[in-house]
Amino acid sequence: MPTSSSARETLARRIAGEIILSSKPGVTMKKWRQLFGVSQMYLSDRMLLSSSTVISDYESGRRKSPGTRFVRRFVKALLTIDQERGGHFTKEFVSLTRSPSMALMDIREFSLPVSVERFRKAIDGKVIASPEKIERKILGYMIIDTQKAMETLSGLEFLQIFGASAEKALIFTNIEHPLFPAAALRFSTLKPQVLVFHGTPPNELAVKLAAYDGTPLIHSEAPDIAHLIKSLRKLYRMTLRIKLKLVKMHPKIRA
Repeated sequence: MPTSSSARETLARRIAGEIILSSKPGVTMKKWRQLFGVSQMYLSDRMLLSSSTVISDYESGRRKSPGTRFVRRFVKALLTIDQERGGHFTKEFVSLTRSPSMALMDIREFSLPVSVERFRKAIDGKVIASPEKIERKILGYMIIDTQKAMETLSGLEFLQIFGASAEKALIFTNIEHPLFPAAALRFSTLKPQVLVFHGTPPNELAVKLAAYDGTPLIHSEAPDIAHLIKSLRKLYRMTLRIKLKLVKMHPKIRA
């Protein structure tokens, strides 16, 4: 189902506003480019820039803040590329409705279902609760900065995150209060396929709450968030390559 124009406009306004209001617009531009999974060179080509280093110069701070016209071109190019790829990122992101983007660190939809066991290995994780559900399949993942979520989201908005991740792994990082994600899980009607604590291990009560809901709880020992995101994007690309091979072998399979 194509991404609606209203969804694209909503996301476009969010991205542009965040870049323009940011104290470090280049850093914000880099974050959005990476979320969309677009290389600097490819984005430069699509924006018809005179030099392939323009994007790099902005992201590194070598150029001053971009003007509104450049930001509009930047946002339009990202959304156009995503639309040509099926609009998956846009659809996933806008499903969070009004949730502030700064709490969302990464989001991906796998091209093929991935077993919890393969996912666990990718994030250097250990199953803490409901190991009997390890054969589950997940269709993607979301990474949430717990502190930013607590500071910016209402209770309803936080529960909407759980609803948007019903068939995915929901990963919490930057956790100061280990009970918080598991407590939110307990009160949510819709549950993620897997709940992940990155860095800070879940406490005893968090483990009990996850087990009570029958949700696999994994503690990821990935050394930092950059390593975690890199490993998950590698898994995402792997599913994409496998799907493309299947499509080539069996043209009737839809990409």
